[in-house]
Amino acid sequence: MSAPSLHPTALTQAAAHWHALQRQGDVTPAQQRAFMDWLLVSPEHLREYLVISETAGALGEALRAMPIDLDALLAAPAAQGTGDNVVQLPARALRAAAPAPARRRWLPGIAAAAALLMAVGIGTPLAWPHTTRYVAAHGTPRQIELSDHSVLHLNAESEVSVRMSLFGRRVELERGQASFVVAPDRRPFAVHAGGLQVTDIGTTFDVALLREQARIAVSEGRVQVHGDGGRGRLLADLSAGKVAQVDYRDQRVQLRDEDAASMIAWWQGRIVFRDEPLREVADRFNRSNTLRLRVGDDAGALRLTGNLRADDLGSLRAFLDQQPALVIQQRADGIHVRMRDVAESVVKKNSSN
Repeated sequence: MSAPSLHPTALTQAAAHWHALQRQGDVTPAQQRAFMDWLLVSPEHLREYLVISETAGALGEALRAMPIDLDALLAAPAAQGTGDNVVQLPARALRAAAPAPARRRWLPGIAAAAALLMAVGIGTPLAWPHTTRYVAAHGTPRQIELSDHSVLHLNAESEVSVRMSLFGRRVELERGQASFVVAPDRRPFAVHAGGLQVTDIGTTFDVALLREQARIAVSEGRVQVHGDGGRGRLLADLSAGKVAQVDYRDQRVQLRDEDAASMIAWWQGRIVFRDEPLREVADRFNRSNTLRLRVGDDAGALRLTGNLRADDLGSLRAFLDQQPALVIQQRADGIHVRMRDVAESVVKKNSSN
């Protein structure tokens, strides 16, 4: 009886290629269409893909169960005199990785594959990857329920693209600010913004593209933030009540605590800012108002703390008038703000005495 071949078939190699690409996560629309074309050629393709997925999962579980130091194992010199490079796994790991009998294991898989192929064959659109773009215009934030029942809160002057497929949920925040209340689903949910990938781990979180930084705030659950579009290092692991601001240039991370109510206050039309530059506060007000707040370069870095309605320019004007370092002038094209010079400071001080 001849030994079984250790060389994978062309079908197995193709299935492994597509599995690796899907696991990587950064799949182009053209690649996703090609994958779906390949998957739907026959039940054998889908069955082989499921075999690869299950094998990869079992191997990962086996490796995690091994009570040995893998780094030390890899660094150790090769064993002498064995004639091969086979390393015996512990019995517990072998049991975890051992496949079930083929017939019993794959009967449900074949049925599922047939059901999926039949559903696609009769034209079910949900099985095909699809991308939807959502835009919120000036002064009109939106709330949208996505096809997976997640809820997207899109701030005014913001834009996202949402791509749903059989194997993932991917959001591109192209400008502005968005919050996500993520529905439970086996598919990963990832937001790409400002060169970062924010991966949901069962949570509610907010992502905003500021002038010089991306801000990620978690009001419930947990997210992980990776650089280089998801291919880079882990920059932050955020739990509820944590905020990370990541610089666009060098991906330097600043962390701080913030209460959940402040993170999502903009859903109710309020702007909460704590020790934030005036230029960024102005950007947030300008999303909602026709009369714009115009901040001079000298005043943009002044840091302020406040809690105001987004559409209440009267309260904003009163708040700014209380800042002794600022001069406020209302003109036809907006509210102009600049730093007070020395002479003006003396006059203001004398007039107040």
